[in-house]
Amino acid sequence: MSIIKKTIILLFLFINFTSLNAQEIKKIGKFKDWETIVVTNETAKLCFAQSKPVLQSPKNNAREARLFISFRPTEKITDEVSITSGYEYNVQNTILAKSGKNKIKFDISKDNFAWITNNKVEKKMIGVMKKGSRIMITGYNKSGSQTIDHYSLMGFTKAYDSAKKNCS
Repeated sequence: MSIIKKTIILLFLFINFTSLNAQEIKKIGKFKDWETIVVTNETAKLCFAQSKPVLQSPKNNAREARLFISFRPTEKITDEVSITSGYEYNVQNTILAKSGKNKIKFDISKDNFAWITNNKVEKKMIGVMKKGSRIMITGYNKSGSQTIDHYSLMGFTKAYDSAKKNCS
C-alpha cells in the first residue's frame, strides 16, 4: 500500500490527537492477516490492530477497506471497533458484521468510517473475532449499493493482544 493511502487511513485515527507534531508511527508486528501499529506523539499514544479484506464484493470495485481495534489510553478508550469500507456510507442503511451465527450492528457512521459505540457490544465482537475464522462486514454506499468485505481472523488474537499490551 502506498504511503499516501496509509496516511489517509491513519488520519482518521489521529483525529483525537491534540498535537500531530513529532508523531512516530511504528509497526509492532505482522500476525498472519493482521498487524499491530503504535502511533505516539508528545501528548498521546494510539495502538491498534488492523486488517484488510481477503475478499471484496463486488469484485470489480477495488476499495481501501480496513477493520480496526484501537486503544487510546490517554482518553481511557479500549477495545474501540471501527471500520472503513473505502467509500462514504449511506446513513439510511445498517452496517453489519457477521461471523457464524453472530450479527453485530455498527451504531454510527460518518463519511468513510463506522463505529460501535457500546463497549459491551465491542467486547462481544472482539470475543466473536477471537473464536472465529472469518468476519464479513456488509455496508452500503451513498447510492445504496451493497458491499461485503470478508476479513480473515487468522492472527487476530495475537495482533489484538499486542496492541492492548503496547497501550496498557
